[in-house]
Amino acid sequence: MNQAVRVGTGLSAQDERAISAVLIAYATGIDQRDWPLFKSLFTFDCEADYGDFGKWHGATAITEYMKQAHADLGPTLHRISNIDIHNVNDGVHARSYVDALLTPMNEGGPMHRGVGYYDDQFARTGNGWQIARRQFHALLLD
Repeated sequence: MNQAVRVGTGLSAQDERAISAVLIAYATGIDQRDWPLFKSLFTFDCEADYGDFGKWHGATAITEYMKQAHADLGPTLHRISNIDIHNVNDGVHARSYVDALLTPMNEGGPMHRGVGYYDDQFARTGNGWQIARRQFHALLLD
């Protein structure tokens, strides 16, 4: 049985690298608590749905939530992998896996882990590629 295998995204290699860089910068922004960087990755009017964690409209709203959510944590490690980018009729979409380790501020506190994936819609703006829509799908929250 012959099956067609889809290869390529319909985007330039430069665009693919730039979109991947946004996803990696998301993790870096959180882990380094670089909130200006984090905010710059989203369109000003983005829509972000993180399920039970909440939904936000706008780069400022999601940045403020993440800033508060990570304020009482120690070091965090957000790892982004398996980035799959598609150029489709309604825009550029990417799915990426996330594996986040959240350590306590104080020794002996609880450690948390979240594993899942992001479905993102990207927009090319005057500031480069940015996340316009995000849906987080949790697979493990420990």
